[in-house]
Amino acid sequence: MEEEYQADLEMSIESRNSILNEIDFMKAEKFCPESERVYLRILNYKDFTDEFMAWFEDKELMQYFTDTQNKITRDKIINTFLNPHTRIQNCYLYGIFYKENDELIGTIKVGIINRVHNISDLVILLGNKKYHGKGLAVEAIKLGNNLAIHSFNIRKLFGSIYESNIASLKAYTKAGWQIEGRLKNYYLIDGKTEDKILVSYSESKSV
Repeated sequence: MEEEYQADLEMSIESRNSILNEIDFMKAEKFCPESERVYLRILNYKDFTDEFMAWFEDKELMQYFTDTQNKITRDKIINTFLNPHTRIQNCYLYGIFYKENDELIGTIKVGIINRVHNISDLVILLGNKKYHGKGLAVEAIKLGNNLAIHSFNIRKLFGSIYESNIASLKAYTKAGWQIEGRLKNYYLIDGKTEDKILVSYSESKSV
């Protein structure tokens, strides 16, 4: 009897969490911030074109994108961010779109959001190289800052950047992020070590 009660309780909690996850995702879909040249919206199945997936095959783009260097596939993206049965709670993948032609030029990931401390990371990928060097990454990060703080009620954003990834470090700091520290010799690249730069963003100096 006690085992049946425990099983029913676990199913009830799982069902509740699933419903809350769906509600949170529907709210996230409504957030579509925009700036002068770009806007953000939640990505959907139709966005994962061959051209989009080619970004994750580009060694130059992927050099700094993940710590693990694991292959990123269409199924993995869908299961992580879209599939209601498998997607990660409190983790959202937005597309960066160029307003002039509605072209998808990159992504911004918000999450996983820690709701205990109201903190999250914010990861950007400007995948379409045609739009590099135009200051659009800074513009998109600023939109991401605003989205995270004001729509998702995040208190503080954090991230880490390879020391040699000068372009990303400049983009984040120009978008209001601060360098908080570094982890010496954290990365190992082609037999050589490299520091991890720790960065963060908040709208209050006290956090």
